Amino acid sequence: MRIGELARRAGVTTKAVRYYESLGLLAPVRLTNGYRDYDEHDVRLTQEIRALCRLGIPVEATRPFLECLALGHRHADDCPAALAGYRDAIDDLTQRIDDLTARRAVLVAHLHEAAHRNSRFAPATEGEEPMTDYTSLPADLPVPKDDGAAAHLRGARMPQLRLHATDGATISLEALGAGRTVLYIYPLTGRPGTDLPEGWDCIPGARGCTAETCGFRDHHQDLLAAGATRVYGLSSQDSDYQREVTERLRLPFQMLSDPARSLAQALDLPTFATGGLTLYKRLTLIIKDNVIEHVFYPIFPPDKHADQVLAWLGDNAHRR
Repeated sequence: MRIGELARRAGVTTKAVRYYESLGLLAPVRLTNGYRDYDEHDVRLTQEIRALCRLGIPVEATRPFLECLALGHRHADDCPAALAGYRDAIDDLTQRIDDLTARRAVLVAHLHEAAHRNSRFAPATEGEEPMTDYTSLPADLPVPKDDGAAAHLRGARMPQLRLHATDGATISLEALGAGRTVLYIYPLTGRPGTDLPEGWDCIPGARGCTAETCGFRDHHQDLLAAGATRVYGLSSQDSDYQREVTERLRLPFQMLSDPARSLAQALDLPTFATGGLTLYKRLTLIIKDNVIEHVFYPIFPPDKHADQVLAWLGDNAHRR
């Protein structure tokens, strides 16, 4: 068979086949006209090389496996040399894992130091539990369902309500001003060295407030460029608590404190209870000329939510 048919049947490119030949892993017969002639054994060898490479074994290290097949064995790993090839690949992978683990530990240490640099709370001393990395989210977080609790909000006017901001100002929600305001509402942000409520990660939509806030921080200028006039975060935590978060995360916008959940009562916003606390469910309001133009609810994953808001602003720029 010709090289194109071999490549198609083995699931590789003709360039890969030529590379295997240059290493001496394939040795097709040459016809009188100079063309290479491949057989079923070449197909098997090429498939084996491809399978081993997908396991992370370099092409050059597949030779013992191919020689095992050439000796007539049914499987390419029936020979001692092939088993040694597996061990070498495992040792190499173990070394890389160790190197990555060491690099991760250094990064965590830097994160720990940086996270406390602007915090009024000292980092853990030696022997204490290290801070939880609230900026990273577990892979198995439960996804919140749309329970319809925010379906009534679009088109509603903002209530006459004044809330304290972290810069000491008082913000009137019914007079945010012209243009679009992004108001993201969240349950609570974690603080280094402070435990979250028990079972926090098991509550759909609870975990991720710090990661969400970092997303709005990192995209703040992009959001303004896309048409947002201002951005606020809001939770039921007091201003002192939020001020620490604003300083530690170096936020370019203000956080609003609503410990009495007055906005929830005025707009019938969704909340949930845990550990003796009643907290806001995560949602974001796009407010235009003091009327709720759009609602994001539920929100998942929270660390990507700023991107979602940015995309919506871009898609609706013509409606400014």
